[in-house]
Amino acid sequence: MAWGNHSTITEFFLLGLSTDPKIQVLLFVLFLGIYLQTLMGNLLMLLVIWVDFHLHTPMYFFLSHLSFLDLCFSSTTVPKLLENLISQRKTISMQGCLAQAYFLFAIGGTEVCLLAVMAYDRYVAICHPLLYSQMMSNQLCKGLVWGSWSVGFLDALINILIALDLDFCKDKCIPHYSCELPSLFPLSCSDVSTNVTVMLCSSLLHGLGTCVLIIFSYTLIVSTILSISSSTGRSKAFSTCSSHITAVLLFYCTSFICYVMPNPDSPMELIFSVQYNVITPLVNPLIYSLKNNEVKVAVRRTFRKYLQYLR
Repeated sequence: MAWGNHSTITEFFLLGLSTDPKIQVLLFVLFLGIYLQTLMGNLLMLLVIWVDFHLHTPMYFFLSHLSFLDLCFSSTTVPKLLENLISQRKTISMQGCLAQAYFLFAIGGTEVCLLAVMAYDRYVAICHPLLYSQMMSNQLCKGLVWGSWSVGFLDALINILIALDLDFCKDKCIPHYSCELPSLFPLSCSDVSTNVTVMLCSSLLHGLGTCVLIIFSYTLIVSTILSISSSTGRSKAFSTCSSHITAVLLFYCTSFICYVMPNPDSPMELIFSVQYNVITPLVNPLIYSLKNNEVKVAVRRTFRKYLQYLR
């Protein structure tokens, strides 16, 4: 890795979301509140799933990993965003920038794989309910989760290793609040065609590959649900999938635009980035708790146990 090639530039300036000091203060309060709620929501989800044995099922095992990923996703960008909103010198080191880009790519890649795994879990639960415990064995669930982590981090490693050889000798200003690969390429004086090609190919193969699996799973799920004669049964079957569908749409639509059709200078790109980096980790616990009676009951059970313990 040719770290010596980066001696021209050792740090970048993150232009952030606004240059107006008053707006920056408002944004700081807003994003601090969002970040604290994200931490509380996802930690509560992890705690409830861990404590309540009724939730020790494959579906909630996957959901616990999704909550942990959302914690990591938000923590990769928001603390630096908050620091820059109240700091005069809005910089990030070269190493810090590449590390942030790596973890964003890795966690995002892991999350799309996990969402595909969760779609398969819903397919088995609805289309093969009598064989669910056999098909979704403990060993298979662990294999699917660790496979998702491995694919996500390996994909990111390939992209970041290529980026380490870039020379950055142009403008040091990144028109963004965080370091993401699409934002770094325009600042390089090296030929980035290979980097862009690898990123697009990996994003398409990774993103579209998992998207196809999700669509295929839900095609079979919808077909099975429509064959149920009871309207109550159809409604109950669909309700078990609605939270996952919402989470998939929130994450896929925005991240796909940012990585497959990047336009770092566009204000809309910033909005989409905030959506999947900051808002999605906040709303995922709400989606799964508000639309899931099992989670709501488990939360109440956990709080009752905690209150009894305090007494």
